[in-house]
Amino acid sequence: MPKSASQASEEALAAKRKREACNRIEQWCMELVPEAIRSHADISVREVVCGDPRCAPIDTAITIVFTNKGGKTGMTGIPMESHEVTQEDVMQFFPTEDVLSAWARGEEMEWPPYIDDDEDDGEMNPDTFPKLRFEIGTRVKCRVSQDSWSAGKIIQLWYREPHWPKMSWAPYKILLDDGRNIFAPGDSDQIIRPEGSSRK
Repeated sequence: MPKSASQASEEALAAKRKREACNRIEQWCMELVPEAIRSHADISVREVVCGDPRCAPIDTAITIVFTNKGGKTGMTGIPMESHEVTQEDVMQFFPTEDVLSAWARGEEMEWPPYIDDDEDDGEMNPDTFPKLRFEIGTRVKCRVSQDSWSAGKIIQLWYREPHWPKMSWAPYKILLDDGRNIFAPGDSDQIIRPEGSSRK
């Protein structure tokens, strides 16, 4: 049957909202790509239907293509519709700088880190995970709001909380000097830096 004017209008608004959300996510992703390889990165975002009944029915799929000679293509997904995705979600699920740099060099690097599907408790083998920039005990400063940073010490690598989706981890857990425990959702200078860094 022909669509009514209101149905057509609703569909047009939904398509516009999805397009704007995908564009916003692409911008957030590009900001997380290291500047040295950013000019070679082509990022696209789209919604896909997930056939796994244990997953969200709609995932937001992010494809990162490195267009330089020999560059690799990588993907990651966020288990929610694009309009629901926040910048923090992107930082949590986006590949680390180490992984992105490897793809740009044309090297194979798995993302997200592999975990056996039979492990329902979310346990992981750190030996299979990508190398992070910092080690336990490193003094760092972390972005705690849009305009402020706090200093602290890394106390755990590849941290996760029980209620997080199974394939979701934060690269670092940090004990701040003010006593708070926080996690860094990504391994990039936009989120966590060496304590002595003067970069703004």
